[in-house]
Amino acid sequence: MHIVTIVGARPQFIKAAAISRVLRQRHREVLVHTGQHYDVRMSAVFFQELNIPLPDINLEVGSASHGAQTGTMLAKIEAVLLDERPDWVLVYGDTNSTLAGALAAAKLHIPVAHVEAGLRSFNRAMPEEINRVLTDHVSNLLLCPSQTAVDNLAREGITQGVILVGDVMADVLRLAVDRADPEILRRLQVEPSSYALATVHRAENTDNSARLLDILTGLSALRMQVIFPVHPRTSRAITTVGWKPPDHVKLIEPVGYLDMVTLMRNARVILTDSGGVQKEAYWLGIPCVTLRDETEWIETVTFGWNVLVGTEPGRIVAAANRPLPTTPRPTLYGDGFAAERCVAALERS
Repeated sequence: MHIVTIVGARPQFIKAAAISRVLRQRHREVLVHTGQHYDVRMSAVFFQELNIPLPDINLEVGSASHGAQTGTMLAKIEAVLLDERPDWVLVYGDTNSTLAGALAAAKLHIPVAHVEAGLRSFNRAMPEEINRVLTDHVSNLLLCPSQTAVDNLAREGITQGVILVGDVMADVLRLAVDRADPEILRRLQVEPSSYALATVHRAENTDNSARLLDILTGLSALRMQVIFPVHPRTSRAITTVGWKPPDHVKLIEPVGYLDMVTLMRNARVILTDSGGVQKEAYWLGIPCVTLRDETEWIETVTFGWNVLVGTEPGRIVAAANRPLPTTPRPTLYGDGFAAERCVAALERS
């Protein structure tokens, strides 16, 4: 088979690391990087660390409004697909790159396979929710990470081409844990289980000054050291609101995936608005505080390892200080071999 894979943002690089490794053993893959994340700290380091093949094509789209960015991607991806004429277009997750790739392929009648299909926050104010819903409705093969995702699609009338494969991020984490280096802990001068790890990047938090300030107030009120790798968008937003971190909140540059795994697995608690980090916290057995009003990964909440707090500072502090969960932590989202199932599903389709 000839596959064109579309990636453009940090979580997609991680997922592509798993599937490309298996796909390229038997098939031809052309990896297209839209350039949605173009900062080397957010992009190139992931290709290096995770042994992802370098992109065959870089569209270098860069930042813009949602409409402008998606439109530019759509036009450029269409040109690639007209030239490549692949058997399948493979897209990941819920970014503008995902939607542009799916739409470009669908309009050219090229089958679309969507990895991480069926996730729903049921919040249409989120750009990611619009992207994932539209992508699912034009996809031919819907590769779902959980039974909940399968059920979500069924409620929308999508039952054809739906396959439960598990989560490819579990595949990558399984391999990364053995390669992670504790050097970053020494560099940051933190001890295991003594600090909170924070990540904030979603537009609903960074583009809303009141929500962002509430989150920052909550981090400031924690009575433990906070390590906060700052996404470029978040850095700009923090500058705009004029927040100055207290001494115990350490803002650092974005880190590579292996360093992030080290920081996650050694944290006392993780505070995040990232879907991927919520899952990784669960797999690593680290309590999670989700800085959103809803989550696509409801099972992590059901089993008590994740708490939804929105952005209210008091709730953030209370959840971060809660005791370590004693509830069971059953296996969720697959066994670390989802990539093989994704490739097998493509081969059968």
